[in-house]
Amino acid sequence: MKKILALSVIAAGVFFTACNNEAGGLSATAKKNMAANDSIMKAYERGDFSKMGDYIAADAVDHGGEQGDIVGLDNIVKEMKRYKEMMPDMKIVMMKTTADDEYVYTWSEVKGTMMGKEMTMKSVDVTRFKDGKAAEHWVYMDPKDIMAMMPPMPADTTSMQK
Repeated sequence: MKKILALSVIAAGVFFTACNNEAGGLSATAKKNMAANDSIMKAYERGDFSKMGDYIAADAVDHGGEQGDIVGLDNIVKEMKRYKEMMPDMKIVMMKTTADDEYVYTWSEVKGTMMGKEMTMKSVDVTRFKDGKAAEHWVYMDPKDIMAMMPPMPADTTSMQK
């Protein structure tokens, strides 16, 4: 009898846990983080940085800076503005986004004109959320897209052999 009772309690626990997680779907926290991530991306695309503090923590760290980590909301927004100025017609297509209670993963494509040249860049962004706000961010870009942003190499490459 004790075994049947124990098995019943375990089965009920598994059933109610599964129902709480919306039949295997995302938790409420994961959905909230995805919505915040989506808001950041849309505001970035529009060039509207006025509400970034609603979605990004004051002490956030962006590990995707050209010179290393960008620390703090104000510095992150400053860098976002700089990139938006370099590509004012930026369009962001979020091809796939998923999340858990701590991280949001976004595979996106950014299109626009940079320095007079049409650009398309694909990347995977990983954003860690804490208390409903982005706390850390990493970006992983396709190497060919990174190279397309670089200035052309000089025709004479002998100086590189020294």
